[in-house]
Amino acid sequence: MGQADWRYADGRDVFRMVWDKEVPYLSFKALEREEGIVNGFSTRMGGASTGKFATMNFSYSREDDPANVLENYTRMARALGAERDKMVVSWQTHTTNVRLVTEEDMGKGVIRDRDYRDVDGLICNIPGITLVTFYADCVPLYFVDRKRRAVGLSHSGWRGTVNRMGQATLDAMKEAYGTCPQDVAACIGPSICKACFEVGGEVVEAFREAFPKVPSGMLWEENGKPGKYQLDLWEANKQVLMEAGVPEAQITVTNICTRCNHQYLFSHRKHGEDRGNLAAFLGLR
Repeated sequence: MGQADWRYADGRDVFRMVWDKEVPYLSFKALEREEGIVNGFSTRMGGASTGKFATMNFSYSREDDPANVLENYTRMARALGAERDKMVVSWQTHTTNVRLVTEEDMGKGVIRDRDYRDVDGLICNIPGITLVTFYADCVPLYFVDRKRRAVGLSHSGWRGTVNRMGQATLDAMKEAYGTCPQDVAACIGPSICKACFEVGGEVVEAFREAFPKVPSGMLWEENGKPGKYQLDLWEANKQVLMEAGVPEAQITVTNICTRCNHQYLFSHRKHGEDRGNLAAFLGLR
């Protein structure tokens, strides 16, 4: 799979396709410029899973063979130059809860059971630990505090977005590490685009209340179907980050949609429950 095989929302040069150790993954060019950062977003290729999980599924809870899931973590860790047994995995339930990850958490969700749940965001400042969160259309949010050497990785679906998961993550990083938003490089990762994300009026009403100062056409628009709209989670999350104080020039927004690229990425809107989970990875080397 080469660069030309992807369907991009626009012509921006946001990602590099990495083929290291025969595991293809997406890497943010903006985060590659940050010293000592591990970053990646998985594809459906390069793994050991079969059938509807083919081939790179990172979830143990979707009835995939656990041995294959573990092998996927092993291969991805090798490709990233990270340690598999120091990865720490979220337990996502569309909350805005953020966990401060310590050395005691190493391996949880990969080789050890998690002793927490309802955690959609992870933050850490310990070199060697890699944070992991799951996706199949929802929005990954990457945070790198350049000054205090800390990272955050969060899952933001429409509920997380309307409840400002980006702000919650930055607040947790400020409390734990003294992070200032002005020092943060932030990335909005591969997820469903506005053209593919149809929602009902109740969802739009929640966004109308949450973003009263943002022109409606910027976040949603009617699509000609009664009570149906197209919602822009990319722009909504960008607005959250800017309102939280991250300079616009330090925010990188994806131009890869999971549903538009469903042959390479899992998409809930395309595949339903018959799929695996993609994963985002972020850590300090």
